[in-house]
Amino acid sequence: VQFVESGGGQVQPGGSLRLSCAASGFTFSSYGMSWYRQAPGKERELVAGITSSGGRTKYADSVKGRFTISRDNAKNTVTLQMNSLKPEDTAVYYCNVDPITRATNVVFGSWGQGTQVTVSS
Repeated sequence: VQFVESGGGQVQPGGSLRLSCAASGFTFSSYGMSWYRQAPGKERELVAGITSSGGRTKYADSVKGRFTISRDNAKNTVTLQMNSLKPEDTAVYYCNVDPITRATNVVFGSWGQGTQVTVSS
């Protein structure tokens, strides 16, 4: 199982970024996927999730209305479009399967390298 995140960078408040995650080593289309983030000195938190078919999405209250998660099961990729970025969005962003699946399947226990998002003027 492997996750490779990309697309991070430094942007000014109010800017946008589009993160991508390429997943491999498992049947991608069978699993819900999520984006997580970890800010300095804080625990990793769930940001957004999408069902295996892409039919339903869910967001943390802090990003609702600003972030959009999507997936392409033909390409084994999941994307996070981030708009109206705020300094408090600064973190390393990771993708993985949904939290329940991750907690019950040791094969999903590792993380990718993540991609750094810095929102600063």
